[in-house]
Amino acid sequence: MEKPKAPDQRDYDTRMYADLLDSFDEELEMEIDDHRMDELLGDMPMRPELESLTKERRFYFKELFRLQGELVKLQDWVVHNQLKVVVLFEGRDAAGKGGVIKRITQRLNPRVCRVAALPAPNDRERSQWYFQRYVSHLPAGGEIVLFDRSWYNRAGVERVMGFCTADEYEEFFRTVPEFEKMLVRSGIVLIKYWFSITDEEQYARFQMRIRDPLKQWKLSPMDMESRRRWEDYTKAKEEMLERSHIPEAPWWIVEAVDKKKARLNCIHHLLSQIPYHEVQREPVAMPQRVHHPDYIREPIPEAMYVPSVY
Repeated sequence: MEKPKAPDQRDYDTRMYADLLDSFDEELEMEIDDHRMDELLGDMPMRPELESLTKERRFYFKELFRLQGELVKLQDWVVHNQLKVVVLFEGRDAAGKGGVIKRITQRLNPRVCRVAALPAPNDRERSQWYFQRYVSHLPAGGEIVLFDRSWYNRAGVERVMGFCTADEYEEFFRTVPEFEKMLVRSGIVLIKYWFSITDEEQYARFQMRIRDPLKQWKLSPMDMESRRRWEDYTKAKEEMLERSHIPEAPWWIVEAVDKKKARLNCIHHLLSQIPYHEVQREPVAMPQRVHHPDYIREPIPEAMYVPSVY
């Protein structure tokens, strides 16, 4: 396999700047609204040769806010109709799964939409039926569960790293179509996404994480080994898609080399998978504040206050 080319200094500077903006945008996404976005972005320092990045960011923000507004409507619809929704996010390390999950959940009620990101199984869980530990995280009526990696660990990392036997691997593919058909028959809406990036893009993202002290925690020894075994993971992915792409629960591929476009495309597609309408809410009326003339607010000792450093 040909080794991915390292970016030249100009390309690297551009990627560094874009990655810095993306990190900054994570804060902006929660702090600003559509009406204030242009004003705030207009105050951002901009390098002339990167003007296109700023234009793309403006479009990205506008679409993200619009789609997140639709996600709120979808959330209300799910609660109103007591739907049960499961969304699986799979892909290589650094493919952007966490980024899109964060944007989906940003403005939703965590009691309605929650994330299941299971660690490696313990000794007890390894002795159970393989799917058992995932079942406990499935939604009740009126809930959405986003799996940041899922039971497809067996088809990917466990297969490539030798954490399961050949018999366990084959049993997984015998069982998973029936398991997912059973979930769908029970009334669960099951949606499966694979985030696809190129060899060169993963190489670049790993390099960025190595150089960024705020993101180095995202790289584990397992991630580095997965990088070395790129081709093995490719074969495992291809077999997984071939053997578990069923009409009841098809796979959807998200082109994820461009992180911002991948987020928008995935959220847009997710909204299209569940027919929903806006649920009319009862008008909210602020109640009158009760006042008692004999109420006296007790002083709080100064030692209990957090120091006002800022």
